[in-house]
Parts: sequence; C-alpha cells; structure tokens
Amino acid sequence: MPTTKTLLAALLSCTLAVPALAGPLKVGMITTLSGGGAGLGTDVRDGFLLALKQAPDIDIEVVIEDDQQKPDIAVQLADKMIQSDKVDVLTGIIWSNLAMAVIPAATAQGKFYLSPNAGPSALAGKGCHPLYFNVAWQNDNLHEAAGAYANDAGYTNSFLLAPNYPAGQDALTGYKRMYQGDIAEEVFTQLGQTDYAAEIAQIRASGADSVYFFLPGGMGISFLKQYAGSGVDIPVIGPAFSFDQGILQAVGEAALGVKNTSQWSKDLDNPANQAFVESFQAEYGRLPSLYASQGFDTANLLISAAKTADVTDPDAFQAALEAADFDSVRGNFRFASNHHPIQDIYVREVIREGDIYTNRIVATALTDHSDAYVAECEM
Repeated sequence: MPTTKTLLAALLSCTLAVPALAGPLKVGMITTLSGGGAGLGTDVRDGFLLALKQAPDIDIEVVIEDDQQKPDIAVQLADKMIQSDKVDVLTGIIWSNLAMAVIPAATAQGKFYLSPNAGPSALAGKGCHPLYFNVAWQNDNLHEAAGAYANDAGYTNSFLLAPNYPAGQDALTGYKRMYQGDIAEEVFTQLGQTDYAAEIAQIRASGADSVYFFLPGGMGISFLKQYAGSGVDIPVIGPAFSFDQGILQAVGEAALGVKNTSQWSKDLDNPANQAFVESFQAEYGRLPSLYASQGFDTANLLISAAKTADVTDPDAFQAALEAADFDSVRGNFRFASNHHPIQDIYVREVIREGDIYTNRIVATALTDHSDAYVAECEM
C-alpha cells in the first residue's frame, strides 16, 4: 500500500506534466494610419477587428502600431513586437517596400506573417517561406487581369504609369504579361508624388489609345483629378487600388465609367460577402473597401487556424492556415503551393448609387488565377 508521501509525489509529478494553459494568440498589426496612405491601413485594421468581434469565442489579442509608411519605422516596430510584445503572428503592412523590409526578418525569427495587402513577387517565388501567407493577391494579379481586359476592349497602344517601388514594378510587369498590344510609353513616378502635369503632357503627346495606371491612395486621387481637368480624353484603366471605395468619394465624377480590376466587389453575390458589407456599414457607417475586405478575410483565416491548431506547434498551425477553412467574402478561395491565393478576378465599372460613387462587376477577367512565380517557390 503506497504511503501518503508516495501519493503526494505522484500527484505533484502529474501536475507538473500538464502543460500550462496557453494565453491569447497575440497578433502584431503594423499598418499605415497616418499620411496619404492612412485610409488604406485604417480599412485593413477595421476589417480585421470586425472579424474578431464576430468571433468572441476565440481569444486573440491585437497590438496595433502606425508604420507612417516608412520602412525603418516598420522594422523597428516589428522588432519591438517580436522581442518585447512577444507576438505570435504579424500582419497589416500595406506597402511592398515595407513588406520587403519586415517579412523576411519576421519569418526568419519563426513568426507567422499574414499579409492583408502587399504581395511582392520576390516573396512569391524564390523568396517564399512556409510561415508567410498572402491573403490578398500576388502584386501582379490585378494588373494581369487589366491586361487581359485591355485585349478584350480592343486597345492596341497603352501608356503605362506607376510609382517606382516594388509594387509599381510588379504592376506594369503584370499588365504586360497579359496585354498583347504595343506600349506607347512606360513611366515610373516618385512614390507619394502629387503633381502629374508632366506625365499628363506625355500621355497627351504619346499617341496612346489607352492609359493603364497604378497609383494607390492619395497618388491616385491627385492623378485622376488632374487628368479629368486636363481635357485629355484617352480612356483609362486601373486596378481596384486606384478606384476603391475611399478613393472614389474623393475623386467623384471624374471616375464614372472607368473600368478597373479586382478580386472583390461589394456586389459579389455570396452570403459571406453580403453579411460582411452589411455588418461593416453598421459598425463603421461607411461602405467597405477592397482593403477592408482583405483585412476581414485575413482575420477569418487566422481564426479558422486557431480553432484547429496551436500557434506553438508551427507545423500544425501552418497546415491549418493552408487549409483556408473559412468563408471568404470572395467566395471560392484557396492557396497555391507558394501560399498566395488562387481566385477569380473581375472587371468593375465605376457607377453612382444615389450620392455614393462605387463599383459594380461587369465581367470576369480571369478565373481560378494563381501567379507567375509559384513554380519558383521550392517549399
């Protein structure tokens, strides 16, 4: 018969063998909340937080910081979040130059990174990583769809315009990959530029029959207003970033009728999207943007993984993320082997509904589309 001392020793041994209960999954969100790109980061943040609010049974804590659209600030914040705040997952970055500064270092330190926006080609191909997932797109994707649309529209001589940073370079590469016509001119502008008089003069003199431009945030607002006032009547095409919900209200009538490409639109007819649009309006008093939809999907992907695996088991958590077992606002959604989406991409037209400028889907540009770099990824 065991003694009391033996029983106590056995009980103590069993108690010590039980792992401590895990605390909340901790997320570090570094995004742009000030300056010309603040609207983009605000929408990603708000979409992300809305999804968390709708899943109260999952314990997720979020630390949010403003990167001020500066790579050095983003790197400092990432180091702080990893080393001091002890986050498990990072997310939030809008701009590809900031993504390139932060993501490789974060994954090298064993942290998962879920991108709600930036998808530079360098991280989709040879620079892919098991802990890095992009929930939005690879940078080229919407531009590839625009090139395909330009062919269908009969354009044969496009003028190309984008800021000179990784996403701008990927944008024009993507357009040219699908576009079959000639290039009148290809111009790279300064990131954050607000005066486009010189570029509009080049467009006027170029002989182009179409203009394809990628100018996100305040850059797109400035360009479209100046272009509309210039008297140049060459039709423009763009990705959703230049015709998104927040931008359209600032641009106004100048954007009406313009075609743009997107993997999401508020009029996508699926239950998850209808509920998202309604709940976002109710929560924030405005229509959601593309960026809000991406933040919402990113959070729901994270929630789906947290329901089936613990982030302290990286292999299991990675597999749970790869399964993408959540109802995307885009409808059909899955990851390619490089952890970038396979999805449909649509052509939208800018319209006015009452006093609100918005978009409606008019065609599907690409179906079940992946990206051009997946074969280079050796995961």
